[in-house]
Order: sequence, then structure tokens, then C-alpha cells
Amino acid sequence: MATGHTGLAAPVLSQRPAARAWRRFRRNRLGFTSLVIFATLVVLSLFAEVIANDKPLVVSYNGTLHFPMVKTYPETAFGGDFPTEADYLDPYMRQRLSEKGNWAIYTLIPYGASTMAYHSPLPFPSPPSSTNWFGTDERGRDLLAQLIYGFRLSVLFGLALMAIGVAIGVFTGAVQGYFGGKTDLTMQRLIEIWSSMPELYLLIIFSAVFAPSVALLVILLSLFGWMGLSDYVRAEFLRNRQMDYVKAARALGVGNGRIMWRHILPNSMTPVVTFLPFRMSAAILALTSLDFLGLGVPPGTPSLGELLAQGKQNIDAWWISIATFAVLAMTLLLLTFMGDALRDALDPRKVDK
Repeated sequence: MATGHTGLAAPVLSQRPAARAWRRFRRNRLGFTSLVIFATLVVLSLFAEVIANDKPLVVSYNGTLHFPMVKTYPETAFGGDFPTEADYLDPYMRQRLSEKGNWAIYTLIPYGASTMAYHSPLPFPSPPSSTNWFGTDERGRDLLAQLIYGFRLSVLFGLALMAIGVAIGVFTGAVQGYFGGKTDLTMQRLIEIWSSMPELYLLIIFSAVFAPSVALLVILLSLFGWMGLSDYVRAEFLRNRQMDYVKAARALGVGNGRIMWRHILPNSMTPVVTFLPFRMSAAILALTSLDFLGLGVPPGTPSLGELLAQGKQNIDAWWISIATFAVLAMTLLLLTFMGDALRDALDPRKVDK
């Protein structure tokens, strides 16, 4: 009976801190609301192609269904004259798809990430109108579509950079803190040397040598983005390795790897989890700054930084700067509110009411 009771009690005790932290987080209305809003925006941006696209979702022509998002159709498939890909924004094509019982279901925003609104009667950049709700940029692309795709790129970039930085930072910090001694001293000196490298200069050099890409940016920024987190994990491991449960595990012959990842790491994750939203904010700001300077993603890629650069170059086109700044500020504020709520939820000094 005693053995069975012990086996059942351990999982319950291990779940209590997480459940308590979740209750605290939910009680923080600002942080929890920010999480709901941010998660909703991220999920919607993942389906950007079905929200903002210059191709219809479904086309019915002469009783046959067509799916332009999945398959490319020539203009002749809809009664046109040319064998090239159909332009579904062309007034002639719109007319063909709306006559004789034909129909088409268009996306909410009939513009894609690189679609030019060349049917607009106004010069580019054009102000907000009934056809372009947020106006167009200097290249004639719909600004709202650019913001949706740019927001998705920034969030996915931030998630990728955060995941890689956490993995490297946790590993290096855990090795330093657990083994200590010469291992800790040697790795600390190497980290100090690496952190003194001029990150911006390296980015400029690599951007001049290699073709710009999102993958290259993730790799380059990941080389430097893990060191801050590594210090916190190292401190937690230095403290927890002296605990009685670690000494007992060693006395029982448990291996170092199992002690580190099964015993010490779960009790050292508070600073890691707390800093996740703030690290993601830093990654989004880094991408925006590099794009603003022209050192980021390839030209033509929807980017918040590139839109801010356009706003600086086109002062009269106020809609570009205001809309882009609003999206960037909203994203960073939501992440900051989530980080503050998460920090309070994981604070051991907080007492539940």
C-alpha cells in the first residue's frame, strides 16, 4: 500500500506548480487577454493565403469547378485569348467569371504578397480607398496584404530564433553550471571572446558575400542570441546542483546526463520560460531593424522593416508609416504584457489569494 501511494503521489506533486502558475496567469487579465489576441492573430496569419490573395478560392466556369490556389489555369480556360496564366484582377476576367451562370469566390482581400494594384486610378503610393483599405506602398502593392504577410514573417522568424537560442543557451548554461570548475571557466572565457565580436559588422559582411535570405538571418543571429539566456541557466544549475535530491541521485549512481535533464533542468526552467516573450520581441525588433537598413530579407519580401523604410522615404504617404508602426507596436506590447504576466505567475514569492 505504501509503495502504491508513493507512486501515485509523485506525479500529482509535479503537476501542482504548473497548474498553480497557469491559474495565476489566467487571473492576470491583461496578460491572458494579450495571449488570446496574439494567438488569434498568429493563427489567422498562418492562413494568409486564404485571406489575402489575388486568386479566387473557387471558380465555377461552365459547370466545372476550378481551384486557382492549387492549380494554375491559363486565360483560355475561362474563355480568354491568351495561354498565359489568368489575371483574376483584370476587369475582363472578372466579367467572364460572372456571366452565364459562372461564379467565383474571392478572398477577403483580393491582393497577394506581391500583387500590384495596377488597375488603381491613383499613382503609387496611393491613400486608403474602397479597393485598397490601407492604401498601397510605393511599388503599388496593397498595404494591408503586406502587413498580414509581414506580420507572419516576423512572428515565424521570432519563433525560430527564440527556439534555436533557447536550445543553445540551455545546453551551454547547463554544462557550465553542472560541471563547474575548469569546464565552467573555459566556456566562460570562450563566451566572453565570442560576445566581443562585432555582430553588426559580421551581418554587413555576410550580407555582401551571400545572397540575402531568411535562413541566413536566422543562422547569423542565432550565433549571438543565446548568450544572455545561458548565463541565467548557468546560475540556476550552479545553485540546484548542491541540492539534496541531486546528491541523492549521485549516490544512487544516476548518470550525469539523467541528473541534468531529468532532475535539475525542470527546476531551472523558470528564467527560461519567463524570458521567452521578451526574447521573441528582441528577435522581431532585430529583423525589423535589419530590414529597415536593407540588410534583412531579400527585396520584394513582405517585411515590416521594409515598409518602415518606405514610410521614411515617402513622408507624404502617412498611411504607410502609421499602419506599419501600429502593427509593430501592437505586436511588441502584446508580447510584453504576456511576459510580465508570465513572470508574475512563475514568481515563487507570490502568494495565492
